[in-house]
Amino acid sequence: MAGPTTAERGERQKLESGSPRLRRLRRLRMLIILLSAVVLAGAATIWLLYGSPWLRVEKVSVSGVRVLTDQQVRDVADVSTGSPLISVDSDAIEARLRHKLPRIDAVDVVRSWPHGIGLKVTERTPVLILKNTGNGGKYVEVDAKGVRFATVSAAPKGAPALELAVSRSAVLRRFPVDRLVREAVGVAGDIPVAVRRDTRLVKVRSYDSISLELSGGRTVEWGSGEKGRAKARTLTALMKAAPGARHFDVSAPIAPTSSGS
Repeated sequence: MAGPTTAERGERQKLESGSPRLRRLRRLRMLIILLSAVVLAGAATIWLLYGSPWLRVEKVSVSGVRVLTDQQVRDVADVSTGSPLISVDSDAIEARLRHKLPRIDAVDVVRSWPHGIGLKVTERTPVLILKNTGNGGKYVEVDAKGVRFATVSAAPKGAPALELAVSRSAVLRRFPVDRLVREAVGVAGDIPVAVRRDTRLVKVRSYDSISLELSGGRTVEWGSGEKGRAKARTLTALMKAAPGARHFDVSAPIAPTSSGS
């Protein structure tokens, strides 16, 4: 028996594949199905994140605090428990904490799915202590950026006192107090580690006249905050060369001097 002719085969393929209009309708139907699936998936995701009871804040954890307490940080952060985790405004929380708790230098607000908010706090560390004579003899802590961030009743250990022995003159008009405090902070950061442990006072008389008072009545004339690393190296070498000296001058690090015994 003879097989189908070429014409018959073409007609069969045409019937199987359908007309161009039918193919367009099929593609349109498939597109509608895909778009509907996308819309449904999007709606389900939005409901899951904002409307469902499963992804909501139940716990706020705090880490990194040393002087502050966890509860202080939680109270200021003011994260509403029960609110959708996705809706927590991390920038607003960070701004509140840094504004109301100046001791905080940085805070990282982390969503811990499915129910937690983590507050990773970095506190400022005092490098100098400024005595606040107008506030009952309390002390103001100054960090490595020159920020005066907290007033405390007792001086913390390991931070030298800062004395601003400057006059209200043209010197202050040229170099405001904040600038002089930053210079003193820079000097404190450059002091050799072995000397820093014995440093009791950083005294600022002017921009280019900063001195150190060490334990045992020893003093160091540092000069300005410029060339701090060179001065630190010179001071270390000078103290080794003259261990019994009482006064060291490294204001000109290429021509240092020591005196007293």
